[in-house]
Amino acid sequence: METPHAQVYPAHWEADVVLRDGGTAHIRPITEDDARHLVDFYERVSDESKYYRFFAPYPRLSDRDVHRFTHHDYVDRVGLAAVVGGEFIATVRYDRIDTTGRPASAPADEAEVAFLVRDDHQGRGVASALLEHIAAVARERGVRRFAAEVLPANSKMIKVFTDAGYTQRRSFEDGVVRLEFSIEPTDRSLAVQRSREQRAEARSVRRLLAPGSVAVIGAGRGPGGIGRAVLRGLLHGGFAGRVHAVNHAFPAEQGTLEPEGVPTHRSVAEIGEPVDLAVVAVPAEAVPGVVADCGTHGVQGLVVISSGFGESGPQGRLRQRDLVRLARSHGMRIIGPNAFGVLNTAPGTRLNASLSPQLPPPGRIGLFTQSGAIGIALLAALHRRGAGHISASTFVSAGNRADVSGNDCLQYWYDDPATDVVLMYLESIGNPRKFGRLARRTAAAKPVVVVKGARHSGAAPTGHAVTTRIPDATVSAIFRQAGVIRVDTVTELVDTGLLLAGQPLPRGPRVAILGNSESLGLLAYDACLTERLHPLEPLDLTTHATPGDFREALTEALADDACDAVVVTAIPWVGSGTAGPGSGEAPQLAAALRDAVAAGGSAKPVAVAHLEMDGLAAALGAPEDGAGGRGGAGGAEPPAGDAAGTAAATAPATGPGALPRGSGIPAYPAAERAVRALAEAARYAEWRRAATEPGPTPAFPEFEDADPAGASAEIEALLAAAGERGGRGVRLSAPDTASLLARYGITVRPALPAPDPDAAAAAAATLGYPVALKTTAPHLRHRPDLGGVRLDLADEKDLRRAYRELTDLPGSLGSAAELRPVVQSMAPRGVDTVVRAAIDPAAGAVLSFGLTGAPSELLGDVAHRLLPVTDREAAEQIRSIRAAPLLFGWRGSDPVDTAALEDLLLRVSRLVDDHPEVVAVELEPVVVAARGLGVLDASVRLAAPPADSELGPRRLPAY
Repeated sequence: METPHAQVYPAHWEADVVLRDGGTAHIRPITEDDARHLVDFYERVSDESKYYRFFAPYPRLSDRDVHRFTHHDYVDRVGLAAVVGGEFIATVRYDRIDTTGRPASAPADEAEVAFLVRDDHQGRGVASALLEHIAAVARERGVRRFAAEVLPANSKMIKVFTDAGYTQRRSFEDGVVRLEFSIEPTDRSLAVQRSREQRAEARSVRRLLAPGSVAVIGAGRGPGGIGRAVLRGLLHGGFAGRVHAVNHAFPAEQGTLEPEGVPTHRSVAEIGEPVDLAVVAVPAEAVPGVVADCGTHGVQGLVVISSGFGESGPQGRLRQRDLVRLARSHGMRIIGPNAFGVLNTAPGTRLNASLSPQLPPPGRIGLFTQSGAIGIALLAALHRRGAGHISASTFVSAGNRADVSGNDCLQYWYDDPATDVVLMYLESIGNPRKFGRLARRTAAAKPVVVVKGARHSGAAPTGHAVTTRIPDATVSAIFRQAGVIRVDTVTELVDTGLLLAGQPLPRGPRVAILGNSESLGLLAYDACLTERLHPLEPLDLTTHATPGDFREALTEALADDACDAVVVTAIPWVGSGTAGPGSGEAPQLAAALRDAVAAGGSAKPVAVAHLEMDGLAAALGAPEDGAGGRGGAGGAEPPAGDAAGTAAATAPATGPGALPRGSGIPAYPAAERAVRALAEAARYAEWRRAATEPGPTPAFPEFEDADPAGASAEIEALLAAAGERGGRGVRLSAPDTASLLARYGITVRPALPAPDPDAAAAAAATLGYPVALKTTAPHLRHRPDLGGVRLDLADEKDLRRAYRELTDLPGSLGSAAELRPVVQSMAPRGVDTVVRAAIDPAAGAVLSFGLTGAPSELLGDVAHRLLPVTDREAAEQIRSIRAAPLLFGWRGSDPVDTAALEDLLLRVSRLVDDHPEVVAVELEPVVVAARGLGVLDASVRLAAPPADSELGPRRLPAY
């Protein structure tokens, strides 16, 4: 069907995607200049695939075919291609169905869709990715349904449509299967899309962390240099695969690099076997040529150690952008540039592709850091304090994070059976909404602990691909809802990680404290109260206590049903046969504590706080004889044969919400640190039980009195009347605000204008006494401290007196014209609160709640949640502010109606979530009384809806 109109090339349809096997492809619209690409592509497709596409033998494309398949108007006829290495590997197109001559009932928003995938790329999920993107394009152009005709024998293509998650109607006529389906996103189609995204992105990281062969590009001929250091690390770590040294300065004939004994090559192209991973350590200006060679040779992934990219200024950022585009064009993903490297301690892999001089022993912690220095510190701290037992499973130091990010690593660690705990140091979050979604899913299976750098600097480090600043309060909201354990320092990151990796989760907040120092026990007791734990009375064993006394006391505590966790405090003891810290008391005490834990078989965590007991942490962390690795805390096994899945045997969890226990007991040089780590574990355990255990499922309530369709029509009319299709939007008038909010059952108490005393009296007569008189001038908005509000005016005399005080008397706030007075009926007395919802450009819609005035404005006591919120999240949000006791009967006051407040939060959440054009809502004050509440003032701002990437097709972040 030819159409008279054409569109400008839609560059925003271009996207990089990760395919099922972990490789990448570039999806873009087909243009008039693609004739050669299309012909070359078609020549590499088998006769069988051509037959399935055209239902007849079709050996070659005619000139007319080529013209038709490369000339599109990007409205009624659209073609997309998946490109790798500059070659088409698959195409998809839709043609809007011509309704001329068709029955009036035939849909005008339907299009025929057809695919063709090169045989050597079938099975990689290319068609599924193309379907997501062509469906998004079609929806943008007003197409709502696809139809496809497929030969019954083409089971692969039928499966592509069937597995996409759309509701289908299937018919069979004239030997052809006809499939018709709506392309509007559904819960099932989004679930399918995200499941595919997880598998593909996890596989792309697995290819980087579990390669069969590694080439170090830039390994020098001399003993020094970064490349040579990486090469030595690979070999000393015992890498299980093949290693190659590459340097253009090596002799032309293949040789051996001594003393390492590694074969040398002048380029990757000279290596006569596949290379899975290339570690690039050459000057920045040489990196593009190296990457191109790697792509041509089929290298699967890159770790770029080289610096001189985004961190070096504007020119470096351009080089970094070109580097990512070049790598992805060849199907490769990048860690870096300016990266410290990656580690995989699995016995079947033993990969040290980093600047670390040694590979840690196998562990159960996944580490991600955007800083090489922080990465070094984390590895060293875990090795020192975990005595080599509590260590890393895998480690990624992403440098400038131009491509592979923390989100990708979360996808990998989610179902990695070798990883029980995830520790992350983040300085920027490129896709906050995706991070929240992935972190929540991962945290339901295994703990995720994060320390966030650059909290208050205003931007991420200059080298990072994404430098958008996200308010720290929004970051905290993302973490809280996702079950992420947020800590403030790298020290706390290690403290918490050690406890989570070595101990089960506590079943509750009750903590037993025992030890040989009364003072240290009291410090632990106070720390528990500070962290909102419930400490039992400390048990003082006195300074004469022996290791046997510790063993007996700990055994009793672990058997006591009145406690959920134990903190052991220890100082060097006194008594016969001992002479101080150098007499081997640390190993004796460690053995006694370990015996008590082993004998009890307890599911309770134990943490030790000690002073001046050298060697105790190492002795407590040393593995028992014959102790093996621990099993995964959740997720699924990777496909058989993955090197990442060979690390350890599994062990069952010790109870509901508990992690499988390791044999290491974490030790801390201060009671406060031990208790803080334990408190983080307790809070996480509570979140995880609520998220995973049987019980009432958190819900997004539906409101029978809500009118979403009416709200949509009203919003459309208001935007049309304002001529608003973008920009900052339009602020609604008070009547329009009240009308829109009423569509969701939110009633704003009417306020009638009072331009003069007579009008005020008439308004009060209409509303009924008692009334309030208040100003609405913008500069006085929400400033009751300035005296612009008069309450409890019982009659007309009181009202007229108050009006004069506001407008006529000396020292008044201004004229009536300036103050814009209104009269409003009095609401029942209660607690004044504020409810807001606004769109954060990076994180999406955020719901905020706090008390009016000083608590929120001066002290920042505001709770934030990302929309939509569940009923459980709304209840928790109200209770999470520090001033919450004022709502629940503080100092004998009457509790207010928090159920009504929760209902209001949920209604605002639904309004904003249902209608993305609502970009800001503010309800202030909301007076919450003992029964019910009153919304006294409200404002709403509308704007053209932003694009929702979470509902769009899978794509890597654009660079």
